[in-house]
Amino acid sequence: MNNIVKFLQERRSITAKKMEAGEVLAEHLENIIKCGLRVPDHGALSPWKITIVKGESRKKFGEQVLLPEFLKAQENPNPSLAELEKSRFSRASVVLIVMSTPPRGVKIPTWEMHLSAGAVCQNLLLAAQSYSYAAQWLTEWYSYSENVISALGGDPTKDKIAGCIYIGTKLTEPTERKRPLYDESVSELEL
Repeated sequence: MNNIVKFLQERRSITAKKMEAGEVLAEHLENIIKCGLRVPDHGALSPWKITIVKGESRKKFGEQVLLPEFLKAQENPNPSLAELEKSRFSRASVVLIVMSTPPRGVKIPTWEMHLSAGAVCQNLLLAAQSYSYAAQWLTEWYSYSENVISALGGDPTKDKIAGCIYIGTKLTEPTERKRPLYDESVSELEL
C-alpha cells in the first residue's frame, strides 16, 4: 500500500476539545493553504475564500463577534457557556474559515461551487494532519449566523461558511472510532 493511501485510510481527526494552541509553523500553514487551493473547481471560479484566524485575532473575534451573537440567542445565558463561546477559537493555534462564495450569473450550478468549498475544507484538514497537527473540520452554530458571515466579509444572502478547520497541538493520540462498513456503504450498478 502506498503512503498516501495508508495515510488516508488511517487518518483521524482530533476534536478541538482535545487540542491546545501551540505553534503552527508559518511554512506549514502556507503549504496547508496551498493544498486547500488545489481542489476541483468547475469553471475555475475559485468560489470560496479562506480567512486565517490566529494570534490575538482568535481572542478578539470571540469577544467582538462570537460572544455577542451567542448572547443574543440566549434568554438566560450560562456564564460558563458564555466564556466557552468567547474563547472558542483559542482552543486551536489557527482556525481557517472557509466560506463558499458562489458568484451570481454564471452557468456553473451553485451546488457544485458549494461542493468545491467542501473540497477546500477536506484538503486543508488532510494537509494539516499530514504535518501531525491536531486538526478538526467543524461547522458549529456560528457557521449559520448571518452576522458572523458579515463579520468575515461575506454576503449572508448568498455566502455560507463551509467549515472551520481548527489546527493545534495534540493533547493525546486519537483512538479509533466506528467507521462505515464497506459492504453496507458501497454497491455496484448492475444493468
